[in-house]
Amino acid sequence: MTGKRKILKEEILSSVAGDLAGIEKALADNLAPRLALVSDIAGHLLFSGGKRLRPLMMVLSARMCRCTDHDVIRFSTIFEYLHAATLLHDDVVDEAEMRRGKRAAHLTWGAAGVVLTGDFLLARSLSIAALTRKPDIIDIVAGITEAMSQGEIDQLDKKGKIDLSEQEYMAVIQAKTAVLIRGACRSGAVLAGADPDRVTALSDFGFHLGVAFQMADDLLDYTADVKTLGKNPGADIREGKLTLPLIHALARAGRDDRDKIEAMIKDPRLSAEAFEELAALLHHYGGIAYTQEKAREHVKEAKNCLEKFDPSRERDIMMMLADYAIARDL
Repeated sequence: MTGKRKILKEEILSSVAGDLAGIEKALADNLAPRLALVSDIAGHLLFSGGKRLRPLMMVLSARMCRCTDHDVIRFSTIFEYLHAATLLHDDVVDEAEMRRGKRAAHLTWGAAGVVLTGDFLLARSLSIAALTRKPDIIDIVAGITEAMSQGEIDQLDKKGKIDLSEQEYMAVIQAKTAVLIRGACRSGAVLAGADPDRVTALSDFGFHLGVAFQMADDLLDYTADVKTLGKNPGADIREGKLTLPLIHALARAGRDDRDKIEAMIKDPRLSAEAFEELAALLHHYGGIAYTQEKAREHVKEAKNCLEKFDPSRERDIMMMLADYAIARDL
């Protein structure tokens, strides 16, 4: 981790330590499964080191809009449960081996139990949304579950598609990642009873942050090691997922290198050496640099959305989180 990145991370963590502690407690208190198996499977993922970005976004957004609801921490768990549900389902669909540095849950408990636990977490999210007594928040959460499900199906349908376009890639990440962070920010504003302009501004902030976050995550698959990434590098390409660094490089590679890259994409047993060669080609044809630049553009757009808010501790933290989205090591 670079010195600047480390300082930024430490500053963020110091600023939100109390909120993160509250979120951790609320996640445990509000899980409330009836069966020990559900608790074991959900806990395996929920309490294995997640960043809690999504619930934190709801809490900070609500406070920026001067929220006085003391249950905001409890309500924020909606978005971590939703996130955990999608990760559990993703790992089954992708036949993943690792998640957050640990053995994927379906390898221990089986696919059926993990899928059903994911379903429980989705239902739990909707139950907690109902406790807000705000129809707009219930509508947001319902819309998220629908959009994310369709995003997963869209990605599955496009698995291994060599000619995947940047527009198709954007549609997938908007549905899979941006919609959830956008919903967390929007829900915080709605809970606070903010005016429509502020609800829209925070919703747009969450959208751009979510896009930048996913692009940075896709870069890590080619630039990070297993300890940093929490899963095996190259997992996306081995699962047939074409992300922006690869899409951009493919569009610019010469015939010989394009044929080489396509052969690597189609190789289900891509070796570590071949993956290193692929990463080098992505650097050579600008796929890494292009993705970094696009992520920076979305971070800039996200920060611009906060300009209509008065200076505050919460706004400062959200600005820092936007910067960290593309500077993080995890």
